[in-house]
Amino acid sequence: MNPRTKQLTVLAMLTAIGAVLITLVHFPLFPSAAFLQYDPADVPILIGAFAYGPVAGVIITVLASFIQAFFLGGDGVYGFLMHVIATSALVLVSATIYRFKHTRAGAVVGLCCGTLTMGLVMMVANHFITPMFMGAPTEVVDAMLLPVILPFNLLKAGINSCITFVVYKAVSRHIVHGEPRKDVSKPEAENI
Repeated sequence: MNPRTKQLTVLAMLTAIGAVLITLVHFPLFPSAAFLQYDPADVPILIGAFAYGPVAGVIITVLASFIQAFFLGGDGVYGFLMHVIATSALVLVSATIYRFKHTRAGAVVGLCCGTLTMGLVMMVANHFITPMFMGAPTEVVDAMLLPVILPFNLLKAGINSCITFVVYKAVSRHIVHGEPRKDVSKPEAENI
């Protein structure tokens, strides 16, 4: 298969997985703020960003967010915008650092910095965007920034970063780089 075609195929698959995960797996992390829902959709997006670069990660983010927001019962423009901002912050920082320091340590540093960036960016985004779309007074939203919104985004990004760190090598080895899986049901031939 042509490398460009393979890359587009993998990116399309990761986009579809991200859109499905946003739709099927979501639950509140804080009972007091049930409207803030955790979902693991950033995992395939981070995998794509680590494999193909930060721009590819943002493209997957926009496409998966669009599909979920407008075709799979999401929160429309508000949900789309907030997901793109949050995940793009995580992906751009994480994948950029990993691109320059392509090691396990680089992945850890990138994911930690990306997690912190997402937390901070979402405080700013919620301050300016949430009152416009939700009709809540800015003071009400601002009162939730430190006790609820920041911890939620740090926890969500942290969980997804940990999952990505654990599964990335195996997934990239087989899906991105196309290594065949070993058949464990057949014993290896003994060397004579």
